Amino acid sequence: MPKINGNEIRPGNILEHDGGLWAAVKVSHVKPGKGGAFAQVELKNLRDGRKLNERFRSEDKVERVRLDQKDQQFLYETDGRLVFMDSETYEQTELDAELLGDRRPFLQDGMTATVEYFGEEALTVSLPQKVVCKVVETEPVVKGQTAANSYKPAILDNGVRIMVPPFIGVDEDIIVNTELFEYSERA
Repeated sequence: MPKINGNEIRPGNILEHDGGLWAAVKVSHVKPGKGGAFAQVELKNLRDGRKLNERFRSEDKVERVRLDQKDQQFLYETDGRLVFMDSETYEQTELDAELLGDRRPFLQDGMTATVEYFGEEALTVSLPQKVVCKVVETEPVVKGQTAANSYKPAILDNGVRIMVPPFIGVDEDIIVNTELFEYSERA
């Protein structure tokens, strides 16, 4: 695995540190008036979710890990575990539902998600950036109201509450950005 300098760490990098696999969540470069520059890095353990704040000087070497990504189909959820299937080998993989956090409602039956592996161990899962959802509850459409910076609350078929433009009505399909939790466009 390639070693990188401490000042080359970027958010999203996966590092092998203290005998574990860590994802760099936030990175800020600090140049104090006295002493050498360093990177203040917030790390999250990929196996147990622990957080850690660490300082890396530019001369420190850390191992950057590359995870293998596979697109897999979501089958079902059982006892807080999500079951995915590899569409080529038909092997099934179970992951903890906590990995998705508050994005869990956007995972739909049959959806293709990206599962990241370290060797044979499945570590993370990421959803498509945009998902189609149906609006089940919102205020009625008001004729003549423009979409200029006025949004109204809406509840989607998965129970998530987001803000939508005033021209969106009940039973309309919309595309939602799963990273930002916001309306993107009509489906």
